Amino acid sequence: MKITGIYQSILIISLILFSIISCNSSNSGDRNLLDAKIQFEKDLEKYENIWNSFLSGDTTVVNKDNFQTDVKVVTNEGNLVGIEAVKNFYMNYLNGFSNIEFTIIDAFGQGDKIVKHWNFKGVHTGVFFGIPATGNKLDLSGTTLVEMKDGKIAKEQDFFDMQSMISQLNKSEGDIVIDDYMGM
Repeated sequence: MKITGIYQSILIISLILFSIISCNSSNSGDRNLLDAKIQFEKDLEKYENIWNSFLSGDTTVVNKDNFQTDVKVVTNEGNLVGIEAVKNFYMNYLNGFSNIEFTIIDAFGQGDKIVKHWNFKGVHTGVFFGIPATGNKLDLSGTTLVEMKDGKIAKEQDFFDMQSMISQLNKSEGDIVIDDYMGM
């Protein structure tokens, strides 16, 4: 079968268009991955800045510019929902401790999810979730799962050794550190 000039031209144009579309699809996929990576880096930086500021005493960072209005903190007693509920929950740390040192050991993630490995140190000088001040030092490490949405914190869930925390707050003398994960 002989291909005439018109059919040959159509075949060549089709191949060229296919190549262009294929290249654009690949570039589009690469661009989407790059955009997602850039957004994740922005979310991570914003998240770290918010909590470093808050634990340094700047409670104004807990606001609608940084948190979804229906933000959730997952706890054993149920979800806390809303900016004020989240602020009140975390105020327990500021009210309960002095000499706070908060370190983000590592943070990573993908898409709108962040995993944060942290260490919290402080002296228990105020009421902390109903526990009267003991004057004891707390050195606690844990992990927080975070969900971001539209560049704002949408959900958090903390994981740490509750027994270690209670033991440190209730000890009678001398400093103890039960959960030293800093050497990882």
